[in-house]
Amino acid sequence: MSKKRVAIIFGGQSSEHEISCLSAAGVLSGLDQSLYDPVLIGITKAGKWVLLPNDYRLEISAGALPTVDDSATPVVADVHGFSVAGKALAIDVVFPALHGPFGEDGTIQGFFEIADIAYVGSGVMASAAAMDKSFSKTIFAAAGMRVTAGITVTAQSWKRDISDISFPVFVKPARGGSSRGTHKVKSAQALEPALIDAFRFDSKVMIESAVMGREIECAVLESDGRVQASVAGEIIIDSRFEFYDFEAKYLDSATTVKVPADIPTSASDQIRASAIKAFKALGCSGLARVDFFYTEKGEIVINEINTMPGFTGTSMYPKLMAASGIAYTPLITALITTALIRIKM
Repeated sequence: MSKKRVAIIFGGQSSEHEISCLSAAGVLSGLDQSLYDPVLIGITKAGKWVLLPNDYRLEISAGALPTVDDSATPVVADVHGFSVAGKALAIDVVFPALHGPFGEDGTIQGFFEIADIAYVGSGVMASAAAMDKSFSKTIFAAAGMRVTAGITVTAQSWKRDISDISFPVFVKPARGGSSRGTHKVKSAQALEPALIDAFRFDSKVMIESAVMGREIECAVLESDGRVQASVAGEIIIDSRFEFYDFEAKYLDSATTVKVPADIPTSASDQIRASAIKAFKALGCSGLARVDFFYTEKGEIVINEINTMPGFTGTSMYPKLMAASGIAYTPLITALITTALIRIKM
């Protein structure tokens, strides 16, 4: 049986460009190359598609995050698929290691659908709804899940919409990721600067009551026709950081991960069931990481769902799946297999 050609697409125009490069490095290193031939396709920050060699640097070097090279060989991506200088790349399936707008929000998924290309992960509607936290919260609440209280504002409306706010709150872009533009705000005086920064990342911003709870995450995998949840894991944040912000996530050894989370079995079971419930409520496919708060009172509050979570070998999603008995390479194989089966249906 001939090997399938897997395009690993990464980079992109969002603020998570560099994180996407790190995820692509993880997927490339974990890909079973006895089954698949990898093809690296980068999207520059300006939106140009390029072909990159398999040994392209995708790791952090001397503290510098990787990016996609603007001068690399151009790729044409259209309804006929992918080509370079008029020659088709003959891609069988795409692993879009893309995070944030233009990658995780349904836009590129729409392109794959039009071009009839198999791809890993959720479809257009689920991707879009998960990316826009103001929509996904409504869906979660309708499914009977506890969500954080808050309001959604725009750059034009926020001054008239925030008359009655109790601090502390979190301010975050509705369609952002990796905590870019997210702030913990403790006073009215600090609210406007936080909003101004958040609006740099999105025209729609959420102001949510701060939930005092532990950060619990659960991975979901669709494989062999069934949806399964991993064990729950906890993100433990160094006291130097107010919350799980961008620096704490990626640029500082400020967090530790405890898998499985040290919480009661009943709470863990409820979180796992809720993760699957959230996955199905949005109509997700393939994979997702679902993030919760677990309060001192034992309440479980869903925070958000990520349809293409970080995918380095040490990212939370693969780590949770590994703790649940599915190692990194078999996990990638399962996701590609699911994508190939779905396009035949």
